[in-house]
Amino acid sequence: MYLRALKKTYMQDIRNIAIIAHVDHGKTTLVDKMLMAGHLFRDNQPTEDLILDNNDLERERGITILSKNVSIQYKNTKINIIDTPGHADFGGEVERVLNMADGCLLLVDAFEGPMPQTRFVLQKAIEIGLKPILVVNKVDKPNCRPEEVQEEVFDLMYSLNASEDQLDFHTVYGSAKQGWMSDDWNKPSDSIQPLLDAILKYIPAPKRLEGTPQMLITSLDYSNYVGRIAVGRVHRGTLESGKDYALCKRDGSIVKTRIKELDVFEGLGRTKVEKVSSGDICALIGIESFDIGDTITDLENPEPLDPIAIDEPTMSMLFTINNSPFYGQDGKYVTSRHIYERLLRELDKNLAMRLEETDSSDSWIVYGRGVLHLSVLIETMRREGYELQVGQPKVIIKQIDGEDYEPVEQLTINVPEEYASKIIDVITRRKGEMTSMENKGDRMHIEFIIPSRGIIGLNNIVLTLSAGEAIMAHRFLEFQPWKGPIEKRLNGSIIAGESGNAYAYALDKLQDRGRFFIEPQTEVYAGQVVGEHSKEGDLVVNVTKSKKLTNMRASGSDDKVQLPPPVVFSLEEALEYIKEDEYVEVTPKAMRIRKIILDETERKRLAKKG
Repeated sequence: MYLRALKKTYMQDIRNIAIIAHVDHGKTTLVDKMLMAGHLFRDNQPTEDLILDNNDLERERGITILSKNVSIQYKNTKINIIDTPGHADFGGEVERVLNMADGCLLLVDAFEGPMPQTRFVLQKAIEIGLKPILVVNKVDKPNCRPEEVQEEVFDLMYSLNASEDQLDFHTVYGSAKQGWMSDDWNKPSDSIQPLLDAILKYIPAPKRLEGTPQMLITSLDYSNYVGRIAVGRVHRGTLESGKDYALCKRDGSIVKTRIKELDVFEGLGRTKVEKVSSGDICALIGIESFDIGDTITDLENPEPLDPIAIDEPTMSMLFTINNSPFYGQDGKYVTSRHIYERLLRELDKNLAMRLEETDSSDSWIVYGRGVLHLSVLIETMRREGYELQVGQPKVIIKQIDGEDYEPVEQLTINVPEEYASKIIDVITRRKGEMTSMENKGDRMHIEFIIPSRGIIGLNNIVLTLSAGEAIMAHRFLEFQPWKGPIEKRLNGSIIAGESGNAYAYALDKLQDRGRFFIEPQTEVYAGQVVGEHSKEGDLVVNVTKSKKLTNMRASGSDDKVQLPPPVVFSLEEALEYIKEDEYVEVTPKAMRIRKIILDETERKRLAKKG
């Protein structure tokens, strides 16, 4: 009896919260501090920063890519915390996980205020009907403006048609990094307890719905031992392990299935339980062939919940096998079967992604939410030991009433005043329209509406023009009529004419022709793009030419060759840089740009035809 009563109270005292914010406003740092406050670690146990960003890629880039579930115990209440990505490119992730929450912590930087991505995630939360608590973070910064930021958030929520209840939000101020929160920013406290108390006070407990069980599968976990694990929140009734249930799929079919094991989230891990009541978040093990958006429900009386609506992709890229002369040198998985199976696995958990087969058996078109979304997939595959080639990113064009419509984004640029005019000029040339411009201290805050095509390759240009000072953020807005052609990269490519080692002697002689992407002693192949031409049109050169020795002169008697450092691209930069007739070759150890057709005479013949 006592045990049953204990279980009951345990089930009742739950809070499900999602943490939403713009990139770099301190979400994951705040979750770290909450985990500390929930005494998940021994006092003397060493812990790393950013406990939840446990993926190498996330740590390197300093961004959250995958949403995570953890829980803490505070004052006999279990708080389920869901950390969400801040980038709009991972909107598929955000949308799903918000369905599991009853309230959200909206985290905003005390200097920057609400940013485009804040708006994007907040809109989703308001549509679902979540109750927000505003957390104004980084109030320890010298130039912060907490009161103004609070007003800006109120205006933003009002413009997003928030309800009366949502507009009546509680505000907490503090510094996640220093580990304190307070109701008044002028009176710092010594812990983050005020925030945890506010969660218990203002975030509603989940409604307990009695009746036949229902659970929407909103997320997916994977284990090498048990395979795919379904994660979601029990909407109604109780789920028990070892019982049979109906799995209602998106297409309307119903399959009988059995829950072999039932886990709830405890701390950073999971604990096995016999049953879970409505309102708690759990993981189901043993369910076969499910997809995200399916419903687990009663076998006799199946009632599916509405599946999750996901934003459509806006960009596509061609993925193909690596067929360059250096094929298979450092990759483990190189065949078309390997790549295709890996892309199918990604589809299971990446809802905002689509895959389309082409006429060729070794290339596929992959659709995603933006260059970052797709480049994270490529980078992950590369680290897993795959070799592949990818083509130029293309935006998706829709036909509406016989007219072409293209994706349009809201672009925000924060830049020092002296560079503003140059940046406005560049963006206007790319069909961007300025919607607002305001002074914030010595910096300008400028907003534009620009086609997604115009953003491809823009980051590099903006950083160059502003001496690296500009902060750029963008989010998908809607599809609008086609804006007309946009000027592309005018400079041609410098292409290696022969395979072999690149020599400093040859590179030195070619310096006035453009800038190079390779160092001396780099191995190159014919058809590889080794630099950028200073003029229009491609230039084929021989970088493997060495200095010939004669009995008149020794090889070392000339002046030492001094070369400027080569241009090194990140993966996104390379994808944004390439032209239509080029691929980026990605292997675990290298990244090269190459022409699709390696043979020079073949390229010329096709150009004449074209």
